[in-house]
Amino acid sequence: MPATRLNVIVTRRLPESVETRMKELFDVELRDPDTPMSREELAAALRRCDVLVPTITDQIDAGLIAQAGDRLKLIANYGSGIDHIDVATARQRGILVSNTPGTVTDDTADMTLALMLSVTRRIPEGLAEMQAGNWQGWSPMAHLGGRMGGRRLGILGMGRIGQAVARRARAFGCQVHYHNRKRVRPEVEADLEATYWESLDQMIARMDIISVNCPHTPSTFHLLNARRLKLLKPTAVIINTSRGEVIDENALARGLKAGEIGGAGLDVYEHGTEINPTLRSLPNVVLLPHMGSATVEGRIEMGEKVIINIKTFADGHRPPDQVVPGML
Repeated sequence: MPATRLNVIVTRRLPESVETRMKELFDVELRDPDTPMSREELAAALRRCDVLVPTITDQIDAGLIAQAGDRLKLIANYGSGIDHIDVATARQRGILVSNTPGTVTDDTADMTLALMLSVTRRIPEGLAEMQAGNWQGWSPMAHLGGRMGGRRLGILGMGRIGQAVARRARAFGCQVHYHNRKRVRPEVEADLEATYWESLDQMIARMDIISVNCPHTPSTFHLLNARRLKLLKPTAVIINTSRGEVIDENALARGLKAGEIGGAGLDVYEHGTEINPTLRSLPNVVLLPHMGSATVEGRIEMGEKVIINIKTFADGHRPPDQVVPGML
């Protein structure tokens, strides 16, 4: 590596403390205003920097990577999910990719439980009634939701976040079940008091709540497709704080509208900001703007991991959070 400071381009605004530290260590181009870069802007950035720091709003596909300059040696992603980056093509070009795993585990798990409570206890409906000034006083039969305790929770994806969701759900008295690509270690299963289901179909047909906590990969695209959604109990609730592409959003909307699914709490969507309009209109659906990881603490920790990855690389070592295609 050259003795001169690395040129680093950041595609979105980050917490002030993170940007300040980056400016101390590297030659940094910061993004202002805080809007996603166009494809042309991304291509230009890839041609002139040593390190690119993108976020989930940046699609770094094979076509863009092909336009990268010889200087580009590291894509230090700000976030743990890397399905927006063609890691295999980057590797072929000799470009390393890193991410920030573990920084948003608790924040995302907290939001998952918040959505479970919001849907099962009908919190948004009560909030809307109060904000509209329509509340006429307490009634024994008004705003009846369901109790969390005793419900069967099926977790789809028992990684860091799935396990954090399981611990929280147990505190609410839920029975924890899960389906995963590989069964977790017996001691983890025992600690979580979790029941493993090899068959996803059999699990979701028996659950009261399904929580999607797996990444988006080719094998998980539409994992909850129209056929599987029809297996759900009509009172079942779906929560998704992972990736929208895991669920067939149109099929989900149809099932909710037809009363075949009890409710949904969504923080992510199959087509980004283009959300199925049916979902917006249903009272038993809670929609959030991808804010599961949005805490000050989490955002700063993500930035600190990015800096460590870049600094380690600048010192001639492998970034601690390097991603390789075999991990995906």
